[in-house]
Amino acid sequence: MEILVAKRAGFCFGVKRAINMAFEAADEHQDGIYTLGPLIHNPQVVERLSKQGVMPIEDINAEGIRKLIIRSHGVPPRLYEDAINAGCSIIDATCPFVKKAQNYAKGLREDGYQVVILGDRRHPEVEGLLGFAGDDAIVLNGQTPIPPLGKKVGIVVQTTQPIEKLKVLVCDIIERVEEVKVYNTICDSAAMRLEETKDLAEEVDAVIVVGGKNSANTTQLANLCRSIGVKTYHIEMASEIESDWFHSAERIGITGGASTPNWIIDEVIDMLKEIFSGGNINIWSFKGKN
Repeated sequence: MEILVAKRAGFCFGVKRAINMAFEAADEHQDGIYTLGPLIHNPQVVERLSKQGVMPIEDINAEGIRKLIIRSHGVPPRLYEDAINAGCSIIDATCPFVKKAQNYAKGLREDGYQVVILGDRRHPEVEGLLGFAGDDAIVLNGQTPIPPLGKKVGIVVQTTQPIEKLKVLVCDIIERVEEVKVYNTICDSAAMRLEETKDLAEEVDAVIVVGGKNSANTTQLANLCRSIGVKTYHIEMASEIESDWFHSAERIGITGGASTPNWIIDEVIDMLKEIFSGGNINIWSFKGKN
């Protein structure tokens, strides 16, 4: 049995930065530390933070808030201002790549462009971007029809979207308007993780995708693997693994979303070792084809 573990599985830079900031805040302050929504889309990490006194909330006007951590997905400017007006001390853990997209959206709006955001309208990163993009901004997911647009259109992208979607959207929009300005705000790490996962899925008999069920980028990885035709299992914890998933498998791939901690991936590896304890197991780090 061979187990191939994607080299880029686990925390991305922005998530690791946010987690470190949250634990540092917990070490410095005993109570009154909150995040506006879950810090990242991984229930196990959020639970671990809660045990350290970092609690997610939805209402910044709740009593007892001394420190408010802005999560890695960012927030609209209005929420940031409301938090300051409510007397909260802010720790801004917005991913730098998300911050860059926010600044581009703001600049496009100020320069008179109608802003188009490629992404998932319900994702918190996109909700934050809308706050910078202006009242006439629209969100497109690459599948819904494109509505009437202004003469000048500026495009920014949710950082975890695939580049193929951006290419298609630009081609569709450029035929409809007089001027298009495009900022490719897709995170390089997200793009490389997708490419690596695609290569992994083509080399194995089954893939375990580890990460929160509420994580957009982890779900994207699972959907990519399924589209290739390989048996794919999206799990949050090693305890979800069933031994009969792998009866005919000789090579198993493991990958994880940007909000998946290494300790959960290690637990998945340990579970597979236990399942296949009677045979010869080789574990490799998979670096992709390029």
